[in-house]
Amino acid sequence: MDAAVDDDATLMLAYARGELAAFDALYARHRGTLYRFLLRTARDPRLAEELFQETWSRVIAARERYTPQAKFTTWLLQIAHNLLIDQHRRRRPVATGEEAESALASLATPEHEQPDHVLSEFERRRRLQRAIEHLPDEQRTVVLLRLENDLSVEDIAEVTGVGRETAKSRLRYAMNRLREQLAE
Repeated sequence: MDAAVDDDATLMLAYARGELAAFDALYARHRGTLYRFLLRTARDPRLAEELFQETWSRVIAARERYTPQAKFTTWLLQIAHNLLIDQHRRRRPVATGEEAESALASLATPEHEQPDHVLSEFERRRRLQRAIEHLPDEQRTVVLLRLENDLSVEDIAEVTGVGRETAKSRLRYAMNRLREQLAE
């Protein structure tokens, strides 16, 4: 385990002992990652907000049972993924082009880049975003976990509740499909 993981586990265990500042630190550290994952996966800002709140509610509820068996980020994203699956089973979310554009527009661009480079980078990200949106749900989820959260295949398998080889296969098919779409 690296220092950040140890620190996250330490913070969660401190929160379980009643140290509220530990939760504040965890929330500050992981809220962006969690919200981006939910927004990009659910493709509905209202649903992402609802699941974001529910995920943190579950973290709070599980604080006394928490044991650091995996990275905190993996555990947190697994809770969010399970909530997404439950929601998907209740109703299939549909994103509009405007919502995808809005999510893409909210991505920060480094200020030091030249305008022509910024435009080409924006166009590249836009094409990638559109290609990701066209992936089947299972492939889109593994790609987002890999590209945006830098999770290993093992962590992706744990988050999504599938075997390592299934996660690896979904990631391989998704990446091949993205390469094909971006080559066009």
